[in-house]
Amino acid sequence: MRVLNAYTDLAAFHDRLAMARERVLMLDYDGTLAPFRIRPEQALPYPGVVEMLDDLVARHGTRVVIVSGRRAAEVAALIPLARRPEIWGAHGWERIGPDGRAWVQEPDSAVREALALAEAGAAGLRRVGARLEYKPASVAVHWRGLPLLTVAKVREELYSAWGPIAGQGVLEPLAFDGGLELRARGTNKQHAVKAVLSETPPGAATAYLGDDVTDEDAFRAVKTQGLAVLVRPECRETAADLWIRPPHELLEFLGRWRQPEARR
Repeated sequence: MRVLNAYTDLAAFHDRLAMARERVLMLDYDGTLAPFRIRPEQALPYPGVVEMLDDLVARHGTRVVIVSGRRAAEVAALIPLARRPEIWGAHGWERIGPDGRAWVQEPDSAVREALALAEAGAAGLRRVGARLEYKPASVAVHWRGLPLLTVAKVREELYSAWGPIAGQGVLEPLAFDGGLELRARGTNKQHAVKAVLSETPPGAATAYLGDDVTDEDAFRAVKTQGLAVLVRPECRETAADLWIRPPHELLEFLGRWRQPEARR
């Protein structure tokens, strides 16, 4: 565990956590709560994570919010908490509430047309083992597990096919750990974090945990009111305030989050 921001007082944050009447814990899924897997359906949470989050939701009054690039329904199937968490999926385009009600923001016609071109341009990459993923406002190509030479070929073909589409200004490329995504401009994880914070009263203790470059906008958004935490085996350049390694330091962080409420 390492404090990355010279202005971050971790002891003061823990004191605030102990005194706060409301607390909001926002977490990315892949790479944060679960290790990466070549087959995404096999990316189950680290041992102990589900039990820890269950306890936070059920007994300690924390609003747990999962914010993922995946489809929200996929995340819900992978993290079977006794009480439903709130889940934002597809980088903020989808939302499932604790009551199970789902909301999806639909892209406009220009985005849909651009995405159709992006899908057609990437479809041929399946022949070399790349996996295509379709979301409400983006298309992603995954190359995790492929040989390095194949990854280089996929990347080259993808930039060639998607470059002109991105140049139209409707979609923007987003590199992530293990692939590339072309998505509609204007909605991302920052959108989800800002929406949650707008529903959070002043004085609440808040934090966002994430691992990838796709979490950087969320880090910057949460820093206005809370703590930004990078979760990954190796540190990297980031806007986060704190770096922790999974799974042991992640469980330690969640356990520390739980302790103040347990002492009341």
